[in-house]
Amino acid sequence: MAGAKNIAETVWQGIQPTADELGLLIWDVEFVKEGARRILRVTIDHEDGITIEDCERMHRAIDPVLDEMDPIDTAYDLEVSSPGIERELRTDAHIDACIGEQIEVRFFAPFEGKKSMEGILAGRNGSEELLLEIDGAVRTLPRSAIAKMRTVFVF
Repeated sequence: MAGAKNIAETVWQGIQPTADELGLLIWDVEFVKEGARRILRVTIDHEDGITIEDCERMHRAIDPVLDEMDPIDTAYDLEVSSPGIERELRTDAHIDACIGEQIEVRFFAPFEGKKSMEGILAGRNGSEELLLEIDGAVRTLPRSAIAKMRTVFVF
């Protein structure tokens, strides 16, 4: 079986035209193993938000596309969902889409003595650095030190 990353990229390219036809944005595609299950997780978004009906429409629309593509040579479950209000940021496109939002950054190892930082996402320098505004000052964080980033919903 091809690597999970290659499968995700192949699926993304194959279902992109369907998402476009439905007026939806593909936020992410992952092929993961959770316990004994293999899951193809397609996360969709829309500027007006995502409903259960949007997820069902996308699921029904891409199911035959995936059957014809046959990108996965093992049994898997297809999940279509919204990225949620607190969404993980994994790609440059995710970062660009969330500039100006409150985010939390968690590090692989303590960075400047901290395991995590929270602030306003100010942007990025290429794919190597993240710009995070904390207390009015913009900090430059190396992406290589960041284990996880996610938006934070402020109540």
